[in-house]
Amino acid sequence: MDILSFSYIVQEKMLTKCCLLFALVLTYSLIPVPLVRAQDDDNPPGFLSIDCGLPKGSDYKDTTTGLDFKSDANLIDSGESISLSPSITSNTVEKYLANVRSFPQGKKNCYTIQPSPGKGSKYLIRATFMYGNYDSLNQLPKFDLNLGADTWSKIEITGNLSVVRKEIIHILSSDYIHICLIKTGTTTPFISALELRPLSSTNSMYKTTSGSLENLYHVDCDTTSPTTAIRYKDDIYDRRWFPFNWTSTGTSTPLDINNANDYLVPEDVLKTASGPDNVSEPFLFSWITTNASDEFYMYLHFAEVEKLEANQSREFNIYINGVKWNRELVVPTYLALTTLYAERSETGNTQYIVALNRTDDSTLPPILNAYEIYSVKRFSTSGTKETDVAAMLNIKSKYGVTRDSWQGDPCEPEDFVWEGLKCSNHSSDSARITTLDLSASGLTGGIDTSIADLTKLETLDLSNNNLSGQVPGFLTRLSSLRVLNLKGNNFSGTIPAQLLENQRKGVLSLSFDGSGNDTNTNAPPNDKNTESCGTEPCQDKSKKKSNKSIPVIVGSVIGAVLFLAAILFVIWIVMKRRTFRDRTTGNQTQVYIGDIEQKNRQFTYSEVLSITGNFQKVLGKGGFGTVYHGSVGSSEVAVKMLSPSSSQGYKEFQTEASVLLSVHHKNLTSLVGYCNEDANMGIIYEFMANRSLDQHLLGKNDGSLSWEIRLKIAVDAAQGLEYLHHGCKPAIIHRDVKTSNILLNEHFQAKLADFGLSRAYSDEGGTHVSTVVAGTPGYLDPDYYTSGRLTEKSDVFSFGVVLLEMITGQPAILRNEDRTRITDWVDSTVKNGDIEQVIDARFRGKYDVNAVWKAVELALACASRNSSNRPTMNVVVTELKECMAIEIGRHDTDPNNSIGMVSMDLENSLAPRPR
Repeated sequence: MDILSFSYIVQEKMLTKCCLLFALVLTYSLIPVPLVRAQDDDNPPGFLSIDCGLPKGSDYKDTTTGLDFKSDANLIDSGESISLSPSITSNTVEKYLANVRSFPQGKKNCYTIQPSPGKGSKYLIRATFMYGNYDSLNQLPKFDLNLGADTWSKIEITGNLSVVRKEIIHILSSDYIHICLIKTGTTTPFISALELRPLSSTNSMYKTTSGSLENLYHVDCDTTSPTTAIRYKDDIYDRRWFPFNWTSTGTSTPLDINNANDYLVPEDVLKTASGPDNVSEPFLFSWITTNASDEFYMYLHFAEVEKLEANQSREFNIYINGVKWNRELVVPTYLALTTLYAERSETGNTQYIVALNRTDDSTLPPILNAYEIYSVKRFSTSGTKETDVAAMLNIKSKYGVTRDSWQGDPCEPEDFVWEGLKCSNHSSDSARITTLDLSASGLTGGIDTSIADLTKLETLDLSNNNLSGQVPGFLTRLSSLRVLNLKGNNFSGTIPAQLLENQRKGVLSLSFDGSGNDTNTNAPPNDKNTESCGTEPCQDKSKKKSNKSIPVIVGSVIGAVLFLAAILFVIWIVMKRRTFRDRTTGNQTQVYIGDIEQKNRQFTYSEVLSITGNFQKVLGKGGFGTVYHGSVGSSEVAVKMLSPSSSQGYKEFQTEASVLLSVHHKNLTSLVGYCNEDANMGIIYEFMANRSLDQHLLGKNDGSLSWEIRLKIAVDAAQGLEYLHHGCKPAIIHRDVKTSNILLNEHFQAKLADFGLSRAYSDEGGTHVSTVVAGTPGYLDPDYYTSGRLTEKSDVFSFGVVLLEMITGQPAILRNEDRTRITDWVDSTVKNGDIEQVIDARFRGKYDVNAVWKAVELALACASRNSSNRPTMNVVVTELKECMAIEIGRHDTDPNNSIGMVSMDLENSLAPRPR
């Protein structure tokens, strides 16, 4: 090795250490606001178990379930942690009942949770309470439990040792969950534990289209009468099945039972079944309600546990309040689970009596292995827009704001708006923050960049704090800003010119410490000691007179430091470039990899070999190289390795890495890490179990995707594109939207993938980007193809083609002799009003024709040859959600679905089937 090479290596290592040190300092200066995130451990993905009141550093593994329980000490900034008396908890099986978090201060106290997966996902949420006289007052508490802006349940403790559990199945309307305890009287709210369990996202499992479902009963019809509930690990969703010996008769089996439907009822629950005491009588159970308008859903689980002889039979019907409930006879399958439920809720009564009546031909009485009863809870979708929520959480963290009201949703409910905020669009799903008043709040440092995300802000008051540094230019991007008060701080430098121009035009009331440009008529008396901030740095005159030389010295030192830092940065940039030799041409290409190394875990090539099992399982191939299956810990991953002979693929490889570093959205594939060792370069992604959409549309998985599931996938993919176009600054154009680049996880959630052709695009500097045409035939925007002018409407065209493929089940270019484009075929066919000819026959008529028509019209609009006629992705997302609403509404009007039963048996696929 020569001296020069050795010198470069030493410099690179020193610079890397400096950068890592700077990153470490920056990290500790930006400690986040208490925010509950799904834990990353050996538990099932998305499981979150919080022992409320557990002392910090006391996390533990529950001996019964093996689940990891975390302290909430770092997850909430209010309340008191209290341990119950050992005399109370000595016989407590569940350890999390030994502590509580009590909230004597404030009327509303909240846990804000950001689970993964987020918005649109279905969760079982459980809150647990045991008073245990923790406060020695012997006053049994009463308070409200809120989910978001609405009351989930009224908590009433009836005894010191009584355990109250509230459990609900809820589809997230936001990426955030706010679970709040509301003081309603004189007693103090408290909580013992909070648990989140993600459920299967398939529509057939616990349908919640009419609202969220609050659990009343998980009943194990057990004849062996165990003393404890069956839960995780026997139940993969951690439902709690309580045994109840309804009758003195029943049956059981030691044999394994196939429970493979969406509900996955535990085998130990299914191995026992209850029957009527008198074999000639029906099997009965019931429940009551105080309000006849309450709605209920019932789920019945059956499995035959006896091997019937040739002369034996078991068949029966189900009645509710004397009205037949099932469409076909119930005949339990031997050692296999069948689940029955109704598409329509039960309502209109205060008592519900369920009777299982055997038929005249049945030689054996009816049996029931387990059942569940849920009541419908209707939550409003109102809530603050997620970008505003994230901004406020960052601001709270940045400045360490400790106001009692700064908990839960910033704007909802309206009675609990955070102090210092005003909001618009109350009771909608996009309440926006219009006023932020942080005056006299002891703020230090600079103006936080998160304020720029409050895009509907009209009034910003930061007066009378200790803020310093430059007044940032990003404030000029707040187009709705009408009042800006910066007085009483220690800013330096100049006021951004655009703010002064807005002040001059009269569209902005601007207040700052200055003599010439201060528009605040209530200026403090010492204004005579300040200068204008308009074109000169803000300085106190009295300080300036006594410290004339200090600014010069400080300025010189800062200038020198910045100059040295710039030189070091340039050297670092150079040192972070790598040379790659194309083995076929001998050419060398410089590649910048600094961002990857800073932000993600680096794997060695030997680790990649271990992760992939020496590249044993191939998932796919492309121009860049090969994608392999692998595992990092307990998580499955996909590993994309760059082929050394791929020069064009190399550029795409770098582009994709750059994009994945800068974008984060639930409908975009996530980056796990990277490998960069000599000529071995790879990117490691999350694994998508159900592969790509095209594999499900081309007949390889015939009938597995219903129209409703395809609509959901379309919404997911559209949301990913919407984020790229409208949620990124600058916007990103994908350039290769197609069905093979839409991947599906185990829950059939769709995510966009393959960003190798993506380009950044800003509509502020022009109307388009000129670039070499790239993409896939059949999906290419004809306007882009002829002009090379790239806009976000090029992605919209490609998405229109994808949507047509999902509707028709046909490829982008039909496999006929003329190689007809799908856009031309659909357009010419539906012009005659004959939409049935283009709908995928595999739907078998299970769709709302209005939803399909709307989707076809939207797809054709997206695929319009004239780009100006195409909608934006914001509009596309809205239209698709309306299609989804129409399709879901079909279940309430289709007599085959609304009054019929749905059997979840072993042959059932993703969508429910009327029986």
